[in-house]
Amino acid sequence: MKFLRNWSIRLGLVSGAVASVWLGMTSDSLALPQAQIIQKLQQVPVFTVANENGAPLVASGENNSRVAGVFISQQDAEEFISRLKQDNPELGEQVQVVALSLGRVYQMDQENEGQTEGLDFTYVPMEDEVESAMSLLQAQGEQVQNFPGVPLFIARGGEDEGYLMVERDGQQIIPLFFEKQQLQRMVDQFKQDQPQQAQSVQIDVVTLESMLQTLEEKDDEQLKQVVLVPSQESLQFLQSVSEQQLQQQQQSN
Repeated sequence: MKFLRNWSIRLGLVSGAVASVWLGMTSDSLALPQAQIIQKLQQVPVFTVANENGAPLVASGENNSRVAGVFISQQDAEEFISRLKQDNPELGEQVQVVALSLGRVYQMDQENEGQTEGLDFTYVPMEDEVESAMSLLQAQGEQVQNFPGVPLFIARGGEDEGYLMVERDGQQIIPLFFEKQQLQRMVDQFKQDQPQQAQSVQIDVVTLESMLQTLEEKDDEQLKQVVLVPSQESLQFLQSVSEQQLQQQQQSN
């Protein structure tokens, strides 16, 4: 996991901005310009099901809306097509998994907002991470029957329950993980490095959807430190794409 290996971990105190994600607090002022939000989401690959022309497969939603599924996991998208080929072979043979950035999906969603015939996007979380999120909330004493969105995991601890921050390229960031196990490894490393604070560290979970809303609505400079960390599967996908691009460049020279 080279993406994380060189991060310097520490517990930093963060204001209530990130906490507002699950407390439902909002503000009338725009925290981040749309271009900055898109840039923040660009590093996260997501996957949709589309035809050979790139048009996404859509379903009918409430009030006859058009809804396209956006999978966090490439494998989940491929399994969806496998089931589709069994249930509707003709349609299943016409579609494929298409990768795009979360930033691009967010941008298209904003462009379609308010349009009567616009396309809505619904995020499809990884089932294992949904189960991890529910188990985490239940262990904290919450009564939950389902999890309302895509889980994002974040750690906090210390006397002031500050959020776990890391230093990357000389900058302090607040990482939120799509995969709980990735964060758990970071927490375990932190506990080894700083055993005096080990007992205070805990993992919390929020939703991607509420985080996006907070980036749009909450006025707090520290939200600029938030970084979404793709799952291990997605990191491997990004690495394979990078290797393919390098090979193409070498062949063209």
